[in-house]
Amino acid sequence: MVHSLFVLVFGRNRIPIVSWMHDHAAESLTHAQQAGEMITLLAECPSLTIGPLLDSHKHDIHAIMWESLDPEAKARGPELLQCAERRSVIIEEYARQMVHAEELHAGEVDEMLYKRGYGDEQ
Repeated sequence: MVHSLFVLVFGRNRIPIVSWMHDHAAESLTHAQQAGEMITLLAECPSLTIGPLLDSHKHDIHAIMWESLDPEAKARGPELLQCAERRSVIIEEYARQMVHAEELHAGEVDEMLYKRGYGDEQ
């Protein structure tokens, strides 16, 4: 999702926001590659199918940032840790690293959406 949204960012904060989105997209690709490695470590074959593109068709930066929080919330849910539990130390550690990274990213987005003096804006 993030890749296609670069062209939709306009305004005085375009450069830092697009740079942040590029960094996040590169991190997402790394996470996908790591997930594939973990799957093959379990002697399984990772799926090569691409999931549906999730797009609310709201293209202001505020909506884009809110939309980016949904996949983050799913990735840091307890299911990943429960699924990895007692499989192997490597898988458990990988799951913890992924949850940690997604929580950090969600925190960044929260900070980007916050306006001092206005509280939580939704």
